[in-house]
Amino acid sequence: MDANIRVRIKHTLGHFTLDVDLSLPASGIIAITGPSGSGKTTLLRCIAGLEQAQGDDNCISFADQIWLKGSKQSIKTEQRPLAYVFQESSLLPHLTVAENIDYAVKRSRRRNCEPLGAQARAHIIKLLDITALLAQSPEQLSGGERQRVALARALIANPQVLLLDEPLSALDMERKQEILPYLEEVGKVFSGPILYVSHAMDEIARLADHLVILQAGRVLDEGPLASTLMRVHKPIIWGDDVMSVLQGQVALRDEDFYLTRIDVDGSPFWLRGLDKNLATEQRIQVLARDISVAVAEPGPSSIVNCIVCELESIFPPERGEVLLRLRLPRSEQRLLASITAKSLQQLALIEGQTLWAQIKSVALLK
Repeated sequence: MDANIRVRIKHTLGHFTLDVDLSLPASGIIAITGPSGSGKTTLLRCIAGLEQAQGDDNCISFADQIWLKGSKQSIKTEQRPLAYVFQESSLLPHLTVAENIDYAVKRSRRRNCEPLGAQARAHIIKLLDITALLAQSPEQLSGGERQRVALARALIANPQVLLLDEPLSALDMERKQEILPYLEEVGKVFSGPILYVSHAMDEIARLADHLVILQAGRVLDEGPLASTLMRVHKPIIWGDDVMSVLQGQVALRDEDFYLTRIDVDGSPFWLRGLDKNLATEQRIQVLARDISVAVAEPGPSSIVNCIVCELESIFPPERGEVLLRLRLPRSEQRLLASITAKSLQQLALIEGQTLWAQIKSVALLK
């Protein structure tokens, strides 16, 4: 049996039916997204066993463990080797932070988990920067601090699968920006799969390795993050936030102009700023609305980023907007550009044509 998470669920709640068939990677951050009411949280609850899915074809398995087969629960909810972090931190208010962690460690063995030893436990506490919080009660903590404690509690229990249900949705923007770097670190140190429910594309673009898109209880699309974003069901789901996510390498820091160059398979993308602590490998984001296209090489311009591309696909117009999929030279990576239907007609664009993509803004996902 493979090590992937296998989920085949048909589960009806009132007028809503979740009907999914997924084989998900055994490691990395798997983002689950879609409109409100699409079944994101219901899917997580079924995997955790908090929703009792009925049906002879239902199956949930991980590695060599069968968690659910048909209508019978092969492994009880409280024995599944997973940890679940909710939108609210769910810390026990009468216990200190340290006592909350101890309580979770004691319960973890019931889930067939072997909690982390003292050295690894100390590493997680340091990683999530909660050492100074250990003696405090949950009511003394900010929202961001409570979520960091909830993450530490989950990791120290040493589950095989980590479920995160919109862990940042209850936080304001400042607290979100505070906790995102910690989530990135969690993704690096946790060896198993992390199923991360979110409707926030900025979080998904920054954190996810794999993407599952749900709509009305069914899988609209799924696959590696960058390639799934390229398949463009996005006007239905993202609105203005249609984007491309590219993987590149730091190639140059221009101290005279305070710019950093990221090379994506040989194509240069310039970003503002000079962070000397950047790792060599970097993920960047380009919004479709920040790209204009030209059929001839543009003359001098204030737009620094101008990339030669091949027009690979033209998607059908929707409300006067057209999405173009552009292939970078000598690369399997692609950009999405948004133009008006009028521009499409005036430029007489055809698939296979060479275009110059002028990119007004590039963001580093960190």
